[in-house]
Amino acid sequence: MGKVTGFLEFDRHEQRYAPVADRVRHFDEFLIPLDESTLRQQGARCMDCGIPFCHTGCPVNNIIPDWNDLVYRDQWREAAEVLHSTNNFPEFTGRICPAPCEEACTLNIDDAPVTIKSIEAAIADRAWQEGWVAPDIPAVRTGRRVAIVGSGPAGMACAQQLARAGHDVTVFEKHAKPGGLLRYGIPDFKMAKDFVDRRVSQMEAEGVSFRTDTHVGAGLATGDLVRDHDAVVLAGGSEKARDLPVEGRDLRGVEFAMDFLPQQNRRISGESLGEVEEISAGGKHVVVIGGGDTGSDCIGTSFRQGAVSVTQLEIMPMPPEKPDKATTWPLWPLRLRTSSSQAEGAGRDWSVATKRLSGVDGAVSTLHGVRLDQRMQEVPGTEFELKAELVLLAMGFVHPVHEGMLDELEVELDARGNVLADTDNYATTQPQVFVAGDMRRGQSLVVWAIREGRQCARAVDEFLTGSSTLPR
Repeated sequence: MGKVTGFLEFDRHEQRYAPVADRVRHFDEFLIPLDESTLRQQGARCMDCGIPFCHTGCPVNNIIPDWNDLVYRDQWREAAEVLHSTNNFPEFTGRICPAPCEEACTLNIDDAPVTIKSIEAAIADRAWQEGWVAPDIPAVRTGRRVAIVGSGPAGMACAQQLARAGHDVTVFEKHAKPGGLLRYGIPDFKMAKDFVDRRVSQMEAEGVSFRTDTHVGAGLATGDLVRDHDAVVLAGGSEKARDLPVEGRDLRGVEFAMDFLPQQNRRISGESLGEVEEISAGGKHVVVIGGGDTGSDCIGTSFRQGAVSVTQLEIMPMPPEKPDKATTWPLWPLRLRTSSSQAEGAGRDWSVATKRLSGVDGAVSTLHGVRLDQRMQEVPGTEFELKAELVLLAMGFVHPVHEGMLDELEVELDARGNVLADTDNYATTQPQVFVAGDMRRGQSLVVWAIREGRQCARAVDEFLTGSSTLPR
């Protein structure tokens, strides 16, 4: 596991960002990769922990100490093999995962964890550059047909695993191109879409078929889908956005984040926006309501579109700058995090509630807010106004969309409105219908989606053949 004294000899070195003034002028990725020598040093910092707590933080079960050690020893191809043994898409997670593995790293007790995420991305990128990533085509076909609804990370992982097990897999995607939120939601400056395209090409070579512009439950009947396949996997994500029920919500310029972000993805790829009204932050004072990753993505996109100012509001109190490691490690701590987008000049405010929105000629112009105390109660006399010509609602998602596919299938839902299924067999309450990812667990991380897609694939394989050699 790295060099025995490596953590004592080498400091943590993270990837750097291109300067703000340069990167906000374009939508390209702006991380500056570490050179090979530095990466090997960072791999050398991985300790012989005895119990590798990074495993407790990694939902996709990455064998982190092993590939850290292999990078340190300059055995990159072997590192790529170990990495791909647990993770179908490490170039995705190496870019957009928040790295709970680093929070769980033993060296994080001193705030200097191994740069696991950077090493992961470097291994994945080198594997593609060297031509080590090739289609894994099964020797035998089973003749069983599987339909997967949704081509996000859960659907893609499930499809790839089932295709490698020899099944005939078709992925149904309502949008024009595969990728789900990886393509229509994650800004291109965080992850370029050619990474998605080349994985789709690999999967097609492995036998996966993609049917785009096909909306199951709104064009393609769910009954036909179930009848024509031996198993169906629901991987459509959690798309019902949390709304803001205040006066002025219906004003022009008050938009859901997931109506705003995909438009920019489509502009960059040259895809038509369709008949929807165009949403742009150019020349406007923008307010983003919601302090999570989606809100952060709205900030970076707004700046690149030419926003005059961007302010992010969060209803929760400001978290501490440093967590108490004695009470939080190795778990994911509540602490103040500043994303690259927030660092580009956004104003941030906490413990704020929106009372109402007002406007001129039917378009939003002002947000009326109030401050909250520790009990989330309004503090009298703290009302304020904020100029707001575009208000983006990024307050999370409550559950998958029920209308259409789920209502037609009549699958049972849990108390939160997600599709009911356990993590042993991922089976819904309807025969031969399975579910994975955010549609089952609720809004979550890309690593959880990949994990659930892989585990669901094994469950489906066992259902179809009686046994499975696919890993969980």
